[in-house]
Amino acid sequence: MRWIEWAIVGALLFLPFATINRIETDALRRTLLTELRYDAALDAAVDDAASQLIGNASQQREAQYGSDKRIALNKEDAVVAFYRTLDAGFGVTGDPVAQGTLQRYIPAIVIVGYDGFYVYSEQEWTGTDGKVIMKPVWGAKKPYAYSDVAGNSLSFTLDQEVLAYDAASGSWQEGLRQDIRQKTSIPLLQDAEQFERTRRSTIVGAIQDELAYRINQYNETVSRDGFSYVFTLPLIPEEDWSNSIDDVGVLAFLQGIPIGARQYNSYALGGSRVLKQEAIIGARKGEIKVYYRSSCGYGYPREEVFVSEQAAARKGYMPLPCSP
Repeated sequence: MRWIEWAIVGALLFLPFATINRIETDALRRTLLTELRYDAALDAAVDDAASQLIGNASQQREAQYGSDKRIALNKEDAVVAFYRTLDAGFGVTGDPVAQGTLQRYIPAIVIVGYDGFYVYSEQEWTGTDGKVIMKPVWGAKKPYAYSDVAGNSLSFTLDQEVLAYDAASGSWQEGLRQDIRQKTSIPLLQDAEQFERTRRSTIVGAIQDELAYRINQYNETVSRDGFSYVFTLPLIPEEDWSNSIDDVGVLAFLQGIPIGARQYNSYALGGSRVLKQEAIIGARKGEIKVYYRSSCGYGYPREEVFVSEQAAARKGYMPLPCSP
């Protein structure tokens, strides 16, 4: 009888710990599932933004060079697509209040262009009526600028094209590194490997510095509204940074959303993978959901943009072949 009593006492002592452990495990599971859902929503939003970035622009090459990466950018279409897809992923489509709340967790969106980048973030200024206006706007284009101790300066691009100022001769040269290196005395242009390392580090550094500045500004703005979360530039792996500057694309941040006992803090990159594939358009043909390649030229009302036919099919869209 004594052993039975001890067993009952042991079970009673163990039960609260087991219950607490189960509750904590369930909470962790829900948090992880929520994070995965948020990651998927953010990735889809950035992919849609990247596909719209070049979707409808006039892609006339600039006169002298023919780089595939020198393309016109639809910044406005890209940001509209980003928010539309993000709202859908978070289930707040058609709810302006919830959409406004969600936008407060987005400190910045970056468009990586061929010879410079743009940052879309909330800015504050005083209108003509004296009232303070606060809304997200595009900042001025920022070049990928570099200078050395000798006073030489270079403006990099997403490939080997460069605009260089030779301080010794006071002359400007523009073109591919290998074509103009003989025309200048700039040491960096003579070393292909060092040029590539410097080009990449300059582009990444320029984007990081501008983002840090914009996010600090955003913290000052939202803190006046009682927003307690401190936005920071996430630690982005070097491989992701390298991928982000291989082609024009989009970089977006989503931070501070409470999930369980912590806050969601992530980023997403969209560009090379999306822009090298033809966009798949999800549309509605009467009452039927259809998808087709962007080159098909159909005029059905566009609802979504996908990176693959499989993704469109998973959302219930039926294939619509191009006309012969």
